[in-house]
Amino acid sequence: MGMGPALLLGLLLSRAGDLLALPRSDCVVAEQLCLSDSTCNATYRILENCALAKTRLLPLDHNSRVRCLNAELDLGNSSLLHCKCHRRMKRQEHCLRVYWTVHSSVTDGYFNLETSPYENPANEEHWKTDYNKLAALVSGSQLAGDATNPCLKETHVCNLSKKCVRLRTDYASICTRAAGSEDVCDRRKCLRGLRNFFEKVPEDFTKRILFCPCQDEFCGERRRKTIVPDCSFQSNTKPSCLWLLDFCLEDPFCKSRLADFQQNCQPADTSPDGCSLHNHAACLQAYMGMIGTPMTPNYVSNSSVEVSLWCTCESSGNQKEKCDQILGMFESNKCLENAIWSQMYLKQTALERQEDLPYSSSLSFQGDSASTSLASEMSQVAERKMQRDSSEHSSMPLASSEHSGAATSWPSLALFLPLLLSINLA
Repeated sequence: MGMGPALLLGLLLSRAGDLLALPRSDCVVAEQLCLSDSTCNATYRILENCALAKTRLLPLDHNSRVRCLNAELDLGNSSLLHCKCHRRMKRQEHCLRVYWTVHSSVTDGYFNLETSPYENPANEEHWKTDYNKLAALVSGSQLAGDATNPCLKETHVCNLSKKCVRLRTDYASICTRAAGSEDVCDRRKCLRGLRNFFEKVPEDFTKRILFCPCQDEFCGERRRKTIVPDCSFQSNTKPSCLWLLDFCLEDPFCKSRLADFQQNCQPADTSPDGCSLHNHAACLQAYMGMIGTPMTPNYVSNSSVEVSLWCTCESSGNQKEKCDQILGMFESNKCLENAIWSQMYLKQTALERQEDLPYSSSLSFQGDSASTSLASEMSQVAERKMQRDSSEHSSMPLASSEHSGAATSWPSLALFLPLLLSINLA
């Protein structure tokens, strides 16, 4: 027996309200307001039970599913339905649990989460003032060291910030510490330390350390090892990307960071900057938000800026296409690629760099800005991309396998309707 289209349409229309300019509160406050109202309280308790059943992978019968969907509809335009969370807020994980409690049915069983639970990025210009002051001190001292290693310079800038050096030292110590006689690091604690660093240190410090431009493999190795990949990224064997995704979706924090990444790094083939939202800063912020989660990405080598997940699509059977889409979010994402290039070589798009820069391996590093000629590496990257694009027609996850040359994107809200209509509620 199928679910009535009217009920599903009503749910989708209620979700559309989230796109409107409605006043929002954070989900912790919205939950408190809801619990103080007897009617909202009862509805929210139903949704909690629904979310708990899904977390424990308990099957829901027809009546239970209808009850869960009706509970979401009953929230109407309440602040709970339209609440958001902040990246650096206290009780962030609790806030995210509340968000996914009331936003579970539309994305149930579908890894394209589409809408981020986070509020829009705040204006962080004041952080740049602090960074520039410290960077000026480094540039005018012997700390600058070898001018051809920008990553080393950014480390020195971090060392002049008490918070940056403390939290960087903390995670480096945890991630390199052997656990017991097996000489294996504690990956869970390592990821927590990384997450702490990227959440609490101002982003103008963290993004310059993570996205510093390099002209040689010595610099590239330092950049790749920023997150101590031997512990935080790689392991003896590569897990299935499908398993990695399932593991992430079971955790509200990882699920939230993935949704934020999908929204802000959504590619668009027809966009000059490669991004559907035209915001490289938001994409980089979302990418850094993935670090410290089970789906932590990293550079794949010392000689390129290509990034990927530590997972494989071998033996994925009839789910090979979905598995390739998971990897493609990082390996074949023009929005992310251009965002990384734009941070490393400010105020130039990837295309402009490839067209304008001569074939040279020279690098000039002065003061707070980096002027880099890296055409050799970019030419190799472009050539590899062209070869890969011609051999396999892959892109970011799409609603279908068709490609018309239009903007590449994740499914729109309307595309969830046929998905939900296909759910068998027997």
